[in-house]
Amino acid sequence: METLRNLSFNQIFIGIAFIIIGFILAKLATKAIATLSKDKLTKHQSLLFQRISYYLIVVLFVITALQQINVDLGVILGAAGILSVAIGFASQTSASNIISGLFLLGEKPFGVGDVIKVGSTTGEVLAIDLLSIKLRTFDNLFVRIPNETIIKSEVTTLTRFPIRRFDLVVGVAYKEDLTKVKQVLLKVADDFQLCLEDPEPLYLLQGFGDSAINIQLSVWAKREDFLALKNGMIQQVKNAFDENNIEIPFPHRTLYTGSETKPFPITQQANIP
Repeated sequence: METLRNLSFNQIFIGIAFIIIGFILAKLATKAIATLSKDKLTKHQSLLFQRISYYLIVVLFVITALQQINVDLGVILGAAGILSVAIGFASQTSASNIISGLFLLGEKPFGVGDVIKVGSTTGEVLAIDLLSIKLRTFDNLFVRIPNETIIKSEVTTLTRFPIRRFDLVVGVAYKEDLTKVKQVLLKVADDFQLCLEDPEPLYLLQGFGDSAINIQLSVWAKREDFLALKNGMIQQVKNAFDENNIEIPFPHRTLYTGSETKPFPITQQANIP
C-alpha cells in the first residue's frame, strides 16, 4: 500500500498507457497473422497462432505496466506459481486437452469449415481451440467436444476429398433376371447427371438374403452434390424398377413342418354377442 501511495500521476498514466497499447498491438498482431498466414497455414493453425500471440503480447505489456508502478513482480510471480500448482492439480483434464490440441495442430486431420463425424455427432467445424473444438450440426445445434476425446476417438472427415461414393443396396426377388436388373441399374447411373463417369459405377452382388438377392450399386459424385445424388438415385432406381416390373420383395417366411405337411384348417365363426 505504501508503494501505491508514493506513485506519481506520470507513473499511473504510463502504466495505463502500456496496458492500452498492449491490447491495441495484440489486436493488430492477430490481424497481421490472419493476413500473412492466409495462403500458408490452415484456418486451424492461423486461429491458434492468433490466440497465442494475442495473450502473449497482453501479458508482456501488463508486466511492463506493473513495473512502471513499482509493483514487486517477485511476490506476484510467487503467488502465481502457487496458484498454478493448485490449478494444475485441479485441472489435469484441461492440461490433457491442451496437449491434445497441440497434437491436432501438428497432425491436421481437419480444419475449420470441414464436416466431421465424431461418434454419433456430425457437423461443421466452427473453431479449433486449445481445449476443444466447436461444431455446428446439420440441425443447427452447437456442440463442444474436448480435444482429448478427439484424440481418443475415430474421426471421419467427410469433406477431405473432392468426390464421395454413395453405396445403394437394394434387394430384388429371387425370380428376377439378374442380367436385366444389372442393365437397369447401370442405365440409371449412366442417365443420372450427378453420377461421375470416372470412377465408373460399381455393380456388386452382395449375397442371398432371407427374402431377396441383395445388390449393391456404387456411384461417385462431387462432394457438394452428395446429398442430391443420394436422394435422386433412390428415386430413380425405384422408378426404373416399377417401369421394368422388377420386384423389391417384402420380408416373408415359409413355414415347413415336414414331408407330410397338410394345409392348416381355417374356420370362420360368427361373432358372439
